[in-house]
Amino acid sequence: QVQLVESGGGLVQAGGSLRLSCAASGRTFGIYAMAWFRQAPGKERVFVAAISWSGSSTYYGDSVKGRFTISRDNAKNTVYLQMNSLKPEETAVYYCARSSRVYGSGSYSGNEYDYWGQGTQVTVSS
Repeated sequence: QVQLVESGGGLVQAGGSLRLSCAASGRTFGIYAMAWFRQAPGKERVFVAAISWSGSSTYYGDSVKGRFTISRDNAKNTVYLQMNSLKPEETAVYYCARSSRVYGSGSYSGNEYDYWGQGTQVTVSS
């Protein structure tokens, strides 16, 4: 059983930055793509970013391109999300997820991911 534990959320002013981390259990972290999604109250879950198993390819939702950066450290079983220039409308619970495909490149669709963390709250004040 894989466990994903997010951390790094909190309260930040608009324009500020946060760095989220997602630590994964198990020995096979390095062969799966990973992603971040977010969900605001009363809204659907939204794709934020994904990274391929090797880290060589990354993908971003249109609204975060140029401001957010996804990265991974396979030696530490951890994926990160650096978030800059945060906006109040980005207040949400942020979830990391592990792809179900071995050696995959990642996907915008949540259907590809079979393990999810419990989420970390990010609140951006105006």
